[in-house]
Formats: sequence, C-alpha cells, structure tokens
Amino acid sequence: MLFAPCCGSCGEFIIGRVIKAMNNSWHPGCFRCELCDVELADLGFVKNAGRHLCRPCHNREKAKGLGKYICQRCHLVIDEQPLMFRNDAYHPDHFSCTHCGKELTAEARELKGELYCLPCHDKMGVPICGACRRPIEGRVVNALGKQWHVEHFVCAKCEKPFLGHRHYEKKGLAYCETHYNQLFGDVCYNCGRVIEGDVVSALNKAWCVNCFSCSTCNGKLTLKNKFVEFDMKPVCKRCYEKFPLELKKRLKKLSELAARKAHPKSVGLNSA
Repeated sequence: MLFAPCCGSCGEFIIGRVIKAMNNSWHPGCFRCELCDVELADLGFVKNAGRHLCRPCHNREKAKGLGKYICQRCHLVIDEQPLMFRNDAYHPDHFSCTHCGKELTAEARELKGELYCLPCHDKMGVPICGACRRPIEGRVVNALGKQWHVEHFVCAKCEKPFLGHRHYEKKGLAYCETHYNQLFGDVCYNCGRVIEGDVVSALNKAWCVNCFSCSTCNGKLTLKNKFVEFDMKPVCKRCYEKFPLELKKRLKKLSELAARKAHPKSVGLNSA
C-alpha cells in the first residue's frame, strides 16, 4: 500500500513484474494495444498520437495517414505500387512466379488462386481486362480494341455497365446511347434516335433518311424533292397544293420574312 505502483489500466496495485511505459506503470497483462488489444509486454510497442500500439497497428495507422497500403505479410508500409492478391496488398517481392520461380513485381497476375509473372501469364493466353488489368476467366467483352470484364465495360460518362446493350464509340471511348446523343450525336428530329447512317439536313434539323417524309401523307422525301416547311416539318408539293389559299399565302409570307432575316444585305441590294 505504501510503495507498490498502481496499474494505469485497472488501477490495482502491481505485485511482481511492472511494465514502465507512457509515463505510467502497468500489469503485464493490462498493457495492451489500444486498437487490437494484443498484449504488448513481450512484443514491444510504438507510440502513435498519444496511443500505445503494436507495430502492425502502428503501420496500418501510418499507411492510412499517408494514403498508402500496408503489406499483409510483413505489416510494413508499401511505398511503391502494391501487389494485389486475393483482395489484399503485399510487397511484390514476397512472392515468386508459380511457373518460372522469378521474383514478382506489381505487374504480376493472379489466375485460379496462383500468381504468375507477366510473361508467363501472357504465354497462357488469358485475356486481361482493359479496365482493372486483371485476368478475365469468364465472359469476355471485345470492344475498343481491348478485352473487358462484363461489369467493367462501362459508359465513359455515367459509368454504368452496358451488360450486352449497344454502345457508341467516340475517340477511343464508349458511351451509352443517351450520353452519346447529349455529347456528340446527330439526333433525328422525328424518331429521336442517334442517326447511324446518312444524315438528311433540312429545315435546320437532322433526320434519318427513312424518317424524312411528308408530315401529311408520309411519302418519303429527299433533298431533290420540292417541299415546304409547315409546323417545323416538311410537306410535299402535292399536299401543299391542297392547302387553303389563305394558308398558302401566310406560309409564303413567313418564308419571305425568314429569307430577309437570313440575308438582310442581299435583300436590300435587290430592292435598291
């Protein structure tokens, strides 16, 4: 009671072996890592932000603060690119190629639970995903000159997998129909879809060849045919002739007004 130190953890008197650390005294069984609770008396500890931690926990905390991985074999920080094996990070030099025995680098490939160096893996003819750079053991998507896991072949804009649906390519990237339309596509004014073949440009709009038709009789039109704009859509000459006289006069005036706005200088010279 007079001279025995009190334990910094349980507060009881310490009879026998005393652990002196962190400006305090501890029972050997009470001096534990503050994160994983392992006994530190015979392992040693590291001071980390005022905490006493075992070395693996200290390394993990240090790696977390640096934004780096911790090796799951030696429990040290991985300063270079890690080797990912079974979803854990390792120093690459802890492993050797299953086929040739060569020490591995971060470019090593996993196949059926085994690790191979890149040359040996390539000789086995296993496709590599263009996104994650991992082997593809199941279904393969061939696109953009590369091979992909089904779930990794995604739209460059919304990042949703295509899952077998059609994609549209632009400058080495793949897009879903919606975002291709928004970013690059000529969209048909009539059907609202991307125009894949020839584009008919008329009435300041784009049309599919098959969609460019008379809005009254649905007869197909080409740019060689004579047509009139009515309600922002083309009307063939035959249907136009059937319009009431007053309507035709009004359409003619609108057409002349649009021409003056488009070419004001030339119209002024002609009138002079």
